[in-house]
Parts: sequence; structure tokens; C-alpha cells
Amino acid sequence: MSKKTIVFTGGGSAGHVTPNIAIINEMDHSKWNINYIGSKNGIEKELIEKIHIPYYEISSGKLRRYIDFENVVDTFRVVKGCLEARRILKKIKPALIFSKGGFVSVPVIIAAKSLKIPILIHESDMTPGLANKISQRFATKIFTSFEETVKYFPTEKAVVIGSPIRNEILMGSKSKGMQLLGFDGRLPILTIMGGSLGAKKINDTVRSSLKPLLEKYRIVHLCGKGNKDETLMDVPGYKQFEYVHGELSDILAATDIVLTRGGSNAIFEFLALKIPMLIIPLSKKQSRGDQILNAKSFEEKGYSLTLEEEDLNIDSLASHLEQLIRNKEKFKKTMERSVQGNALRIILKHIEAR
Repeated sequence: MSKKTIVFTGGGSAGHVTPNIAIINEMDHSKWNINYIGSKNGIEKELIEKIHIPYYEISSGKLRRYIDFENVVDTFRVVKGCLEARRILKKIKPALIFSKGGFVSVPVIIAAKSLKIPILIHESDMTPGLANKISQRFATKIFTSFEETVKYFPTEKAVVIGSPIRNEILMGSKSKGMQLLGFDGRLPILTIMGGSLGAKKINDTVRSSLKPLLEKYRIVHLCGKGNKDETLMDVPGYKQFEYVHGELSDILAATDIVLTRGGSNAIFEFLALKIPMLIIPLSKKQSRGDQILNAKSFEEKGYSLTLEEEDLNIDSLASHLEQLIRNKEKFKKTMERSVQGNALRIILKHIEAR
């Protein structure tokens, strides 16, 4: 029996790529030829090449909601990307496109629609990003992580399923994590994740607070590429990493509480792992406000605390972490009662039906 071909797309941040990787890892590679279309310089290229999936580059322009001369330039990039994507799709003849959003996905989806290729989209956030707002009209089916998101899409296309969680993230070993970190377990472990690109204010505030924090916690700091502080490399109880790949599941298995941005994929993974969260979402100055809505939803459900970045300082960080660790068991019990749909299984079922 000949293999069918599928193309995944999505990029711009790790949050647009890791769910695709979760799906790819669970697919039957004996039945499917799996390909990826992404940008030339985005993080998706690095992450997909690590799992040895054929990767095709296209031009990608940034989609903006405001007037800017760069919009003119990027319009030509998007058009060029559509032509490049169409050429690639005609060559490899996929039976299906699966998109996780991001700017690079729009040319792929437009090209796929012109070739009458079915398109599945997953929207992680409470409100759809501009890429998925544009792409929804071309989609065959739209999956969402939050119940609140369905109302933004055509009723006949949209279905809430939760977020596809990487199975390997659930398979971590606490003992391996402790061994990797060199911690003795006498103090709770706080893991700080500012996203794949890091977060300057979070990094700076944590490092300014390091001495009092280390009296109460052992700290794992995933600070983003190029953001290590070489002067703090030998501080006992403080471990810095730019970005963690295979070891992340073991580190999280050893983690008691986590400080994170409000990206949907990350917070759904922490929910699945039952790790209480302090969410510091990107501000509206830095984003469209989607992380603020994600954080609000999780806090209302009793899974996390929220600290706005504008309010972040040494004192507010310490008090919120203290509240989180003091009520850790309460948060965990609430998280255990959460009803998480098996998003990964549902998506795989839809893919196999093609």
C-alpha cells in the first residue's frame, strides 16, 4: 500500500511548532510521508530538523494589525510565499495540510486551498491570532484549546478538543531530573520558563532576587537563547539553560512550581503534569493580549496565579511565589479535577480519516 503525504506548517515561536511535533511523533511513519513547510530563519526550522523531517522553506511576511510601510514589503513576501508553497505542494502532492498558525502558515494554506487540499487548523489561544483569522475561511476543520474560542469561528467548522500534549513530556523521571540538576531535594524546585525567546524583565527580576529566592527554592532557569548570565554559572542551587530539549520532561518531573509566560501550549502541558503555575503573560504592549486572556482563564479555574508584567518586581515576585508554594496541594487537587480531552488522539483520528 502506497504512503499518503501530509504537510505540517506553523512557526514564529516554539508554541507554533511543539504541538506539530507531538502529532508527528505519534503518527505511523510507515503509512505517511511527513513534510514541513516553514520560514527560512524561524525557530521551526531548527526544531523540525532535529526530528529529521523533510523541511521546505518559503518566504514569510509579518502580519500586522496597524499601518506600517513594512506591510507593503511583507505583502510581496506573502505573495512570493504563496507561489513557493504552491510549487512545493504541487510537487509532493499531500493529502492533507495541518497548521498550527503563525505568519508562515498563511501562504501555505492559501496555496493548499487553490489546489483543493483539505486543511486542518488548531488554534491554541483564547482568541484567534491574525494568521488563523485569515486562514479560517479556507479551513476544512478548526480545533481549539479553549471552549471560549469556538465562538470566533464558523460553527460548522470549529470543535474544542484541548491542546495536543507531547506524550514524552508526561514520561519524565524525577530521579533523573534531580541527578541532572544536582539538587538534593531539601528545598522545592522552581522552574522558570520565559518561552523559547526568553523574557528580559523576568530574567532580570529573577536574577536581582536570586539571593532571597535561593533561601527558599532551588531554581532552574530556562532563560532563552543568548540570555545566560556567565557571572552566575557557579551559584549553588541555580541552574541556567538557554533551551532544553530531551531533558525537559525529567526537569519538569522534578519541578514543584513553575513560573511561565501565558502561551497556551506550555500552560496546558503544566496542567497535564499538575504543576502549579505563576503566569506572567506578555503585556498588551508586546502582544495582542492573548496570553493575558489565557492566564485569566486558568486562574479562574484554580490552576494558577497571575502577575502582570507591569507589576513584576522583587517583592511581587516573592509574594506570589510564596502564595503558590503555600497552596501547592490545593492547586494540584484542582488540576486533578480538570477534564482534559485527548486532543492528540482526536487530531490523529481526523488525520487517519483522510
